[in-house]
Amino acid sequence: MMKPLTRIFRPLHFASLAALPMFSVLPPLAHADLPTLENPSRGTGGGIMETLQNYGYDIVMLIALLVVASMFVGVCYHAYTRYAEIHIGRSTWGQFGLTVAVGAVLLVVGIWLLTEAIGVL
Repeated sequence: MMKPLTRIFRPLHFASLAALPMFSVLPPLAHADLPTLENPSRGTGGGIMETLQNYGYDIVMLIALLVVASMFVGVCYHAYTRYAEIHIGRSTWGQFGLTVAVGAVLLVVGIWLLTEAIGVL
């Protein structure tokens, strides 16, 4: 059985097909350039190897920042769970204070060690 011609040839299909050649002739209305690559924080250097080393330094700095951020999130999460345990009677305020103090010391030591490690680069 054949489909009725009104279902096959809709006016909307003809309108979209008629507009197709018009779009291929017109110049693009919006034109944007690609962003330029930013120089590393230490500068471009004297050659390609020094430039790559400077980009590597920036990558290592980013990884160090992510490590410190994950340490901070871990300390905050542990302190929050200790705080929640106080309200159900499984922990005390002294344990919470000790958790926060040890976490703060770990963060300071971690930041200091990563700063010293970055200085080696």
